[in-house]
Amino acid sequence: MILAWWKRLLRPTLVRRLLMAQMLLLTVIWSLLLGYVSLATNANTNNLLNSQATYNAVLNVIDNLVDAPAQRRYHAIYLLDLALREEYDVEKTPELAPALVVRQGKDLIYQSEGAPVGVMPTMSDAIQIFHVNGVRWKARTDRSKNSDISVTISVPSDKLQFFITLNSHGYYILPLLISLPFLLIPAWLSLRFGLRPWSKVVREIAMRGPEDLRPLSFKPKHLELRAMVDSIDDLLQRVNEGAIRERYFIADAAHELRTPLAAMRINAEALQSKTQDPRDSELLDGIMNSSNRATRLVRQLLQLMRSDTNDTALPQKLMLDALLQDRLAALSPLASLQFVELELTSDSEVFIMGKREDLESLIDNLIENAIKYSPPHDTVTVQLHSSINEVLLSVSDNGPGIGPALRERVFDRFFRAPDQTQNGSGLGLSIAKAVVTRHGGKIRAQMNDNNRGALVIVTLPLAVC
Repeated sequence: MILAWWKRLLRPTLVRRLLMAQMLLLTVIWSLLLGYVSLATNANTNNLLNSQATYNAVLNVIDNLVDAPAQRRYHAIYLLDLALREEYDVEKTPELAPALVVRQGKDLIYQSEGAPVGVMPTMSDAIQIFHVNGVRWKARTDRSKNSDISVTISVPSDKLQFFITLNSHGYYILPLLISLPFLLIPAWLSLRFGLRPWSKVVREIAMRGPEDLRPLSFKPKHLELRAMVDSIDDLLQRVNEGAIRERYFIADAAHELRTPLAAMRINAEALQSKTQDPRDSELLDGIMNSSNRATRLVRQLLQLMRSDTNDTALPQKLMLDALLQDRLAALSPLASLQFVELELTSDSEVFIMGKREDLESLIDNLIENAIKYSPPHDTVTVQLHSSINEVLLSVSDNGPGIGPALRERVFDRFFRAPDQTQNGSGLGLSIAKAVVTRHGGKIRAQMNDNNRGALVIVTLPLAVC
């Protein structure tokens, strides 16, 4: 259960692909926004360092407090420092805040928390760049004209450090984690709503049978989906035209072959009745056998052609057990020639809705196959049983059987097992499957109950009384 759910979750879907694209787009936009903030912060940094009014204000305040007690002077400078760093959210991101350093001569009067230590300004009234403990700083120093007081304002200017700091405080990942769930549900609903026309096309195609090659009835107005539907309609039209040409060719070829085959058979029978030479009789027997195989192939081709056509005739209520007895009686001469016995076990009065000619083709192909592959002096068992809603028809033999790997492929047209020694065209079971499918049933092949030979089981719906 868990494994199936996990496989379903990992299966690629178009909705998930679009959602991932939206999440990626949101991440890119958020990253660009933070990049813009970084550039804006860098611009603000340069504006702060180039603001002469800020330096003049700080220097004037300190000059007026030169003779004041040290504690009072320190407190005033501290308040100036707080005002200077107010816009930088010092409590959350002290790494990004500017630092104020005040000196009197070479003596340090005041230093902001986190300010670079041990750096002495070498230039006055010019922006300098220096590194302290791997952090890149920009600084500018200005000196008082009335005293030996100097003020240095330093700001971190490392962009990588800016992003690391933002990420460490949750400003990058946390907003994405909070916003994505609230964005995913509306995005998923919008995608599901937007793909509803697509789902209508999928449902119509899924409801189609293999013989229904009509153009799709759903004609979307959406440009992208309309192009796909038009392409599907064009494909269905080409496939339908190819199928029609194939059916006409099969029908024409089969009809054309029936006359020369019948004439050949009549001539061979006439020669066989007059010849006295054993060698000539043997050759004529071979011609008769070949003629019989060719005639059966032509008959199967005609059945195949009919199975592919959309017959508009309405099904009728048929007694399947009586029809099965009639066909067994008709096939008993063929079984006698192969020294095979036919055995029938059937419930009485089993009714189904169907077409008699198709059901005769189904029964004939299944029983002829079983007779052909049964060893001499063996029995082909036919069973017919009914339940509440369905009819079960099974035909079994004791021949070579059908391997597990071939039990699906034997229903393909013209397929024959590689190690098969019997003559045949590979059409019998494919015709049977076409008939069963048209009647709303199922057909499968398996090993016989005694692990010898083949067992073909057909399930058909029971007629409603």
